[in-house]
Amino acid sequence: MDIRLDGKVALVTGGSRGIGQAIAATYAACGAQVVISSRKIDGLQRAAEEIRAEVPDAQIVPFAAHAGDPQAAHDCVQFAVETFGTLDILVNNAATNPHFGNVIDVDPPRFDKTVEVNLRGPLIWTQEAWRQAMNPESTHPGGCVINLSSVSGLQFNDPLGVYGTTKAALIHQTKHLAGELAPAVRVNAIAPGLVKTEFARMLWEGAEPDAKYPWALERLGEPQDIANAALFLASDLASWITGEVLVVDGGAMIKGGI
Repeated sequence: MDIRLDGKVALVTGGSRGIGQAIAATYAACGAQVVISSRKIDGLQRAAEEIRAEVPDAQIVPFAAHAGDPQAAHDCVQFAVETFGTLDILVNNAATNPHFGNVIDVDPPRFDKTVEVNLRGPLIWTQEAWRQAMNPESTHPGGCVINLSSVSGLQFNDPLGVYGTTKAALIHQTKHLAGELAPAVRVNAIAPGLVKTEFARMLWEGAEPDAKYPWALERLGEPQDIANAALFLASDLASWITGEVLVVDGGAMIKGGI
């Protein structure tokens, strides 16, 4: 059974690399029209070119926007609606981790920046998607929101405590929004384990390419592993799923964590 997103419009924050780029490429390959956002237009343009090289008929448009800026969120969602007529799928993927160390040692600016992007950001983007496109009074109501959380939000994970704290709060926020926006909009989260991205480089750099990891499936995650989960949650196959957290970690948590 092929999963298709023909006729759907998606917006992926943090779409210029890694997991976000993989999700955007997968959605485009399955027929969706996609807007990708990130802070820097150069990275977005490079990502869009790479996606078009992979998916020649991809309808992919970049829009530079800071994930923690309410005005940028408003403008980007407005751009998506004006460009493609609606917005069906919002993927809140953008994240930051300025503090790598113990929670007790974090300073207020780094704590506030982590909350701004990782927790407040998904909320303001979801608010804009709801107000401009997904609410029952919209021209094309309904849709789905997918928040990228982390297994760090489900367990102790030193030294990612501040990051994990925001990701745990994002899971709780996901459940509340799922209840509030139903039945028009489904809201779910994905909790990736360790994935081979630039964002997580310090956690995997130096390992041998064929190294076996101490979890069930023994390998490092790839961005496509998360993109596959995001495709499922965005599709009609997940039409009766909301308020849930899909852990995609290669069996790391059942083996004691990452």
